[in-house]
Amino acid sequence: MKNKGLLMLVVSMGLVLFLITPSLAQVIKLTLTDQNPAAGWGPVHALQPWAKKVEEATKNRVKIDIFPAQTLAKGSDTFNAVKGGVADMGWCWHGYWPDMTPLSDVITLPALPSRSAEQGSEVLWRLYERFPAIQREFKDVHLLQLWTGDPRFLITTKKQVKTMEDIRGMKIRTPGGPPTEQMKALGAVPVLIPMPETYQALDKGVIDGLDISWEGTNSYRLYEIARYCTMAPLTTTYFSMVMNKQKWESLSKDIQEAITSVSGLEAAKFWGRNFFDTAESAVMENVKKGGFAFIKYSLPPEEVERWTRISGEPIWKEWVRKMEGKGRSEAQQILNATLEMFKK
Repeated sequence: MKNKGLLMLVVSMGLVLFLITPSLAQVIKLTLTDQNPAAGWGPVHALQPWAKKVEEATKNRVKIDIFPAQTLAKGSDTFNAVKGGVADMGWCWHGYWPDMTPLSDVITLPALPSRSAEQGSEVLWRLYERFPAIQREFKDVHLLQLWTGDPRFLITTKKQVKTMEDIRGMKIRTPGGPPTEQMKALGAVPVLIPMPETYQALDKGVIDGLDISWEGTNSYRLYEIARYCTMAPLTTTYFSMVMNKQKWESLSKDIQEAITSVSGLEAAKFWGRNFFDTAESAVMENVKKGGFAFIKYSLPPEEVERWTRISGEPIWKEWVRKMEGKGRSEAQQILNATLEMFKK
């Protein structure tokens, strides 16, 4: 009788192990390439929490392995690395590829009435949902979410910019594209240098200032060297989380649905808010701790309108003309929709 009971126990344990083992074997590991350092503000407050959301939504059947600081693919190679299967997923900054998603670039036009990264991210995602022409720009990958940075502002070392006349002749670092054209329209001298060189360039007077986000100001500790901060109608940048199309299609429908449930619109707003908007508090805390002078000034409404009229609207029109010249007839409609959404 005892032997029979022992045999039943062994059989039961074997059955349990048999049932458990397949579930363990079914854990899907997805590689994610990121150009940012693991300890950076964005990865800590947005990327890592979002990866955790994916794992929880899939009941831990998916595990995301993050490769930070370009250890799997360089930032400029990320989109193609995901497309080609070098990485399953990737954090992409679209400033690297200005001709790849040109209609999505509408969000980078200067002087758009954006109030925050969260709002900009919602607008960009809704544009993607609304316009098939924008959707086609991501046809080679599976797009999980799009988001924007916070509205960029101006930091300077020698004087506070309060009017358009103040910026004339100043050497301002820009990321290229529409921001460069805006600085020219304002009478500034745009300078193109890599972001890692900006701290030293400010310190040595190679540049007088730059347009920047709160996250960038925090990550590169620019508050240590820039004395003045002017909130002006400048530009923004945008990003995406993309996934290899074949890898996505290989996932079961329930796994796809689980990942989708923590992607899309809500994820876009989450990334914008946590990667960028919250970084302002970090900057101000570091300024206070370090005893730095970082004087913040916001342009009055009449000056904002002036900057928009002179350095915003003409560039909007030129963007539409350029897009239409390349056969993208939806450009004006996309710009109109963008402005309409921002005003809500």
